Amino acid sequence: MKNKTDLKGLSADQLKEQIKAEQTTGQQLRFAHAISPLENPARLKANRKTVARLLTEQNRRKSEQSTNSAQ
Repeated sequence: MKNKTDLKGLSADQLKEQIKAEQTTGQQLRFAHAISPLENPARLKANRKTVARLLTEQNRRKSEQSTNSAQ
């Protein structure tokens, strides 16, 4: 997974695409795990954390943008 500095280097469109891709991967992992146990179930937790990091960065940017426009 990308670290914090890598996330800041992404454009808004790239960030949205990455969020969508990670959410799709997470859904596929959950479906696969429901059918038969995953070899490494920790991937589910790691995927959720990745999505959370991406969404946090997206929300930070929105918050920063609204703060800058209000001033």
